[in-house]
Amino acid sequence: MTIRAIRLDPRSEALLADVVRRTRMNRSDALKAGLVALHERLRAADYPWEVYRSLELGPGGHARAPARRAKQAVREVIRGRARR
Repeated sequence: MTIRAIRLDPRSEALLADVVRRTRMNRSDALKAGLVALHERLRAADYPWEVYRSLELGPGGHARAPARRAKQAVREVIRGRARR
């Protein structure tokens, strides 16, 4: 295991002390947990399509028909609009 020395400004020092007090973790574990949380947040932002995983659209999403029937479905949707 590697030992690292880091410098914290007074505000960060106070935040760390508050986290340690509230969670009863030691300083090292609190910093590791923060590092893991930041890494997960950055990983979620790696791919633009990740946002779609959080949307619950159900099977097929908002599609009117499966992709293999797309041309036929477009014709049906246009005809349906013309009848209105």
